[in-house]
Amino acid sequence: MSKPNSSPAILQVIPGLDTGGAELSTLEMVEALHAVGARARVATQGGRMQDEVVRRGGELIMFPAASKNPLQMLRNVGFLADLCKREGVALVHARSRAPAWSALGAARRAGLPYVTTYHGAYNEGEPFKRLYNSVMARGDRVIANSRYTANLVMQRHSPAPERLSVIYRGVDVQVYQRQAVDEGRLEALRAAWGVSAGQKLILHPARLTGWKGQTVVVEAAALLAQKLQNGANGQDVSGKGENGREETDFVFILAGDHQGRDDYKDALLARIKELGLEGRVRLVGHCDDMAAAYAAAYVTLIASIEPEAFGRTSAEAQAMGCPVIATNIGAPPETVLAAPNVAAGEITGWLTAPQQPQALADALGEVLAVSSEDYKAMAARARLNVTRNYTDLLMKHKTLAVYDELLGAHLADMFRQRFNGRLGEPSDHSSKVGS
Repeated sequence: MSKPNSSPAILQVIPGLDTGGAELSTLEMVEALHAVGARARVATQGGRMQDEVVRRGGELIMFPAASKNPLQMLRNVGFLADLCKREGVALVHARSRAPAWSALGAARRAGLPYVTTYHGAYNEGEPFKRLYNSVMARGDRVIANSRYTANLVMQRHSPAPERLSVIYRGVDVQVYQRQAVDEGRLEALRAAWGVSAGQKLILHPARLTGWKGQTVVVEAAALLAQKLQNGANGQDVSGKGENGREETDFVFILAGDHQGRDDYKDALLARIKELGLEGRVRLVGHCDDMAAAYAAAYVTLIASIEPEAFGRTSAEAQAMGCPVIATNIGAPPETVLAAPNVAAGEITGWLTAPQQPQALADALGEVLAVSSEDYKAMAARARLNVTRNYTDLLMKHKTLAVYDELLGAHLADMFRQRFNGRLGEPSDHSSKVGS
C-alpha cells in the first residue's frame, strides 16, 4: 500500500466569493489546509473576497463556475478534470449545485474522491428541481451544516447514513469575543446608529428580504413600545422580572443591505412611520463591524419566517455573550439553549413561533426584565455554548477528518496537534448522523 500523501492538493469548487456562509467556509478551509501543509485550490468565478484565497494560503483558479448553461457546465467538466490532472488534485469538494455537477463529472473522470457540503435548504417546487438539487447528496461523503439540514438530505435523497456527516459552521472565537472590541468601536457604532447611552440596543442583523422577518420585528417593536408606554402611564405591565424592575428604554437596529429590494425597504420605512416608531426602529444598512454590533447589543434577533439551514448569526452573537431570540424553525433550535429544552439556569436565549409579533414582543419583554446578575450569567453561558460546539477550529478539524477518511491521510491529527487546547470539546454533538 502506498504511503498517504502528507501534502495533498484539495480542490474546492464554489460559484462566487462575494459573501455568505458557503464562501466563508471555503476560505476557512483554505486556512486549515495551509496550516497542515496541504495545498488549497479554489475554483470559482471570483468576487469581492477572492483575494482572501491567496492571503489565507491558497491558490485561486478562475472559471465560469456559476453558469447553469448545460453546454458551459459540460465544458466545465473538462476544464476541472484537466485542472485536477495538472495540479495533482487528490480530492474535489463542491459547495453549490451548478458547479457541483461539473465537479462531480470531473471527479469521476479523474477517479478522485468527491465531497459535497449541503449549505442550504434548497427549494423543491418540481421534480426537475429535486434532481438538480440531488447532486449535493451524491458525494462519497456529504457534509450537512446542521442536523436540520441532514434530516432534509435524508428525507429527500436517502443517502447511506455512513456517507452523511453533520459539521456545524464555525465562528472565530478569537475575533468574536467581548475583550477584542474596545470601547472606541462601541461608541463609534452607537453614535453612527443614534443609540444613546441609556438605550438598550435590540439588533436584527440580516439582509432586507421578506423571509428574514423584518416585518415581524417592526410589529413586535410596536407592541413592546405600547407595553412600555402603558407602564409609564401607571398601568399593569406584564413581563417584569422577579425583582419587579420595569423594562428600560430600547431601540431596534435593523442592520442589513437591501440589495436592490427598494420596494421592500420603502414598505418597511412606511410601516415604521405609520406606527410612530421612527425613534425606535432604524434601518442602518450593511454593518462592517459585526463583532462590535453584537457587543453593543443587549439581545440579537433571528426572526426568519422560513427555516435557516444553520444561521451563523446565532453562534456569532452568543460568542460575544449576547443572548439570542430566534424562531423555532430550522437550525437555530440546535444552537440556542432555550426553555423548555433546558432548565432556566442553562438558557442562552429564547425560541418563538415564526410570524408571531406578540410572541416575539413577549420574549423581548422577558429578556429586558432580566436582572443584571442573571443577564451576565446568561451571557457567559452563551459564550461557553459556542466555544464548546461551534468554533471555526472544530469545523476545520472535522472537515479535515472527512478528507482523511477518503484519502487515508492524517490531516486532522496534524491540525489537532497544532491547535490542541483551542478546538473545544463538543458537549453532545456527534458528527455522524447515524451515531
